[in-house]
Amino acid sequence: MAKALESEVLWNEFHEVVNMTSQELSAWLRISESGEHTEPLPDQAGAPIGRHVLGILQKRRTDLTNDDVRVMRKVVDLVERAEDASTSEQDMIRHRDRLMNLGHDPLKPS
Repeated sequence: MAKALESEVLWNEFHEVVNMTSQELSAWLRISESGEHTEPLPDQAGAPIGRHVLGILQKRRTDLTNDDVRVMRKVVDLVERAEDASTSEQDMIRHRDRLMNLGHDPLKPS
């Protein structure tokens, strides 16, 4: 029972910090990886963690693997720590890009 409750809490926390839809994240990952003349294949676009987050967004809670749970914990931790950090104006774009690779757009209204 405790494991189920922990899983539900993590599921909710993950979906609170990941505020981009799977479509938004997929588009972002393709855009962030595209060059002037090339665009990566959709399943190869973006950082591995971003692709993993995208995969989790497309799953039901009952279909999660242990690796999914590990990534969910990591994403929740990274987003929460990033929100607590103060960022200079010049770092804001890179800061936002890093968070968006995790499925979190800090400029998107909650």
